[in-house]
Amino acid sequence: MSSDRARIGPKRPVAGKRAVASSQHPIVTDTMLDTLRAGGSAVDAAIAGCLVQAVVQQDMTNHAGTVSALVHDAATGEILELNSMGTLVPGLAPFAPVPAGKGLYTAAQALPGIPGMPRAVIPGFMPGMQALFERFATLPWARLCESAVRWAEEGHVVTSFEHWVMAQTVDFFLYTESGRRHFAPAGHLPQVGDQWASPDLAETMRRLAEEGPDYFLTGRWAQEFVQRGNDLGWKVRLEHLTAIPPRWASGHRWEHNGHTVVQQSAPERQGIFCQIVLGILDELDITSVGHWSQNAEALYYLAHALRRATLETGLVNDPTVFGDTTAVLTSMPLIKGFADILRTAKTKIDLTEHVRLTRGFPAMASSGASKQPAGSCELTVIDGHGNWVQMMNTLQSGGIPGEVVGGVPMVGSHAMNSLASPIEGWVTGGGRMRSILSNTMILRDGTPWLSLGSPGNVHCTVPQVLSNILDFGMAPYDADDAPRCLPYEDDHTISVESRVGPEVTAGLARLGVLANPLPAYDYHMGTYQMGWRAEDGTLSACTGPRREGLADGF
Repeated sequence: MSSDRARIGPKRPVAGKRAVASSQHPIVTDTMLDTLRAGGSAVDAAIAGCLVQAVVQQDMTNHAGTVSALVHDAATGEILELNSMGTLVPGLAPFAPVPAGKGLYTAAQALPGIPGMPRAVIPGFMPGMQALFERFATLPWARLCESAVRWAEEGHVVTSFEHWVMAQTVDFFLYTESGRRHFAPAGHLPQVGDQWASPDLAETMRRLAEEGPDYFLTGRWAQEFVQRGNDLGWKVRLEHLTAIPPRWASGHRWEHNGHTVVQQSAPERQGIFCQIVLGILDELDITSVGHWSQNAEALYYLAHALRRATLETGLVNDPTVFGDTTAVLTSMPLIKGFADILRTAKTKIDLTEHVRLTRGFPAMASSGASKQPAGSCELTVIDGHGNWVQMMNTLQSGGIPGEVVGGVPMVGSHAMNSLASPIEGWVTGGGRMRSILSNTMILRDGTPWLSLGSPGNVHCTVPQVLSNILDFGMAPYDADDAPRCLPYEDDHTISVESRVGPEVTAGLARLGVLANPLPAYDYHMGTYQMGWRAEDGTLSACTGPRREGLADGF
């Protein structure tokens, strides 16, 4: 594999193909296309891609995290939503191992529910793989595991981006003996250019290929997982691993500019979030105002719309446990009211001098990027029959924090009981955790036209990319490439990628807002995997410039 196939930076979309795939790693994209060439469906390819992705991108994902997907079944014309996030099982108390100074996580130090600490959570990854396989797969399970087995045995070449991200997050695993042994066996991380293999993970993948997903649910890996939890003081039992099965639904659907948008439904926030943001921008006639990369007023409106959606979707939770706020939060009178507030609240005078005297102008350094999430992996795959999968797999919300079992690293969940937290979980009642994942399909005349998704700040980046495409008519890759911002902050700051022009920074100052420049291409702001269909039926795909990745087809 040529290392330049995985570079950060500009990438060309592929076009005119019969089948396409896009991911953050060439090995994953190649695996998906090889699965399609072998006669597999888009779902077969997505399963194989996810399994190998958790081998070659352990800085972003693992086999004990979360899986979510939108699946278009060409045979029925249906679009189905899969939610297989990690679960908080009723009767199993919250548990967070606490580091003893700079030493190990120890059972003696383990206390339930420490605020701010990641909690142990029942993994959702393999239950999701099983659900997809049983409902849609056409190839044998062992065939879908071949790439994962191979690359765990042979090892993959560590890239500079992988090493960079791992170096920023590995401290989480260095508190545990199993974490140190896995990520720093010789006392340091795998270096750029190293062929990083894992004998423990290779054995786990071989057993997974032989025994199927149940190896992680009731088999030896599951038993070792339960034993590790019990040794640390977490009273998990084997039956907890299958207590809350993955959930199938039809997704959250809404209309915008003649298109139907399909996204994850409650307790996922993304669909409601995007509908609020694009609804506010539509009410403000954003295309007449201008694009936020060139117009300060447009950026002001966008950042405020993102902030409003963040606040309001704090009240979204699992409708099986809480009241369903979907219809209320997406009602047009409410959205129009939000837009009217923004339109009315703007300053009437030039506040540039205020910003200069009280804040400094312009901002001299970035303050937000390092605090933002980095992990997760998004996949796009479309086969020659029109089956279509937009899928995320992520290290978040699965397993025992900091521990590695059978070569599988785990981070637990950062779910909190907080209106402000993007991930919120409730132990009682058996409901699923709330999150904000990016799987999105756009339909024309009831048929998928484009799908997209990304890791990294998806709550605020998905609506920006959608608006670029549906409001401003940008081509998919250009919509991903355009500068992005974070939500408006309480101290009247907008953090935005620094490719916006000086006229935007000056215009924000007139509105009383300080522009905080993020890196020109901030990898925390994600990189999109997208696929789309041309009028002649041929397919295209792309991946964005902010991270590594490869889009390809045949």
